[in-house]
Amino acid sequence: MAARAGLPVGIDEALGTDLARCALTVARRFAAGATMWCVAPSWPEHARHLAVEFVHPVIVGTRALPAVGIEGGDPVSVLRPLARAGDLLVTLGPALDGGVTTVLRRAPAWGLTTVWIGSGPPPEPGAADHVLWLDDPDGPAPHDGRIVLLYHVLWELTHVCFEHPGLLTAPSEECTDDGSCVTCSDEGRLGEVVRAPSESDAVVRTARGAETIDTTLVGPRRAGDLLLIHAGAAIAVLEAAGS
Repeated sequence: MAARAGLPVGIDEALGTDLARCALTVARRFAAGATMWCVAPSWPEHARHLAVEFVHPVIVGTRALPAVGIEGGDPVSVLRPLARAGDLLVTLGPALDGGVTTVLRRAPAWGLTTVWIGSGPPPEPGAADHVLWLDDPDGPAPHDGRIVLLYHVLWELTHVCFEHPGLLTAPSEECTDDGSCVTCSDEGRLGEVVRAPSESDAVVRTARGAETIDTTLVGPRRAGDLLLIHAGAAIAVLEAAGS
């Protein structure tokens, strides 16, 4: 691998920049104690391979990092009890992969940092925190080594970041306000219903932890519903459980 000497063949400057930014985020999350969850419903062999790359320290002096490949066609059900706020979710697959898009929709409510590695027509902007994408109109990238190259470079750049400990502490972007902050009180956040004690409230899982919210505007809810929350109330149902 020649990542340290220059860009590998097949990776242009824009993608190289995306890789570098993603690697810094990944390194910071690992340094803070994250586990990487690897999901690829359409390409399960890539989820296994990616997990092995991070778990197995193939270069002397590099550390083994916690990474798990998720199997099966319902990654939401598998990840829901396992993933913790602050963990990493790396999905691999084409933009039309329903298994990938479903788990990415719920990841913000679970407090996960997300990465999407894929090829072909790109996903919508903002589909993940980091998108590493190959322009591959004919479709062979998942099978000819180019997708593998992407996450090999991501692995190596992550360890390059570990060689510079000063990079591993991210500047704090969290507001410590007591609730009077206009910006924070006006934001819309995602929450996944854990239980609904009554027809007008629900306990939801959010990136901040468990919260009790008012559901009067959206009606009675059930466990697994994905809601948009504003000022302590659900204002929209983004996805009903089982849909």
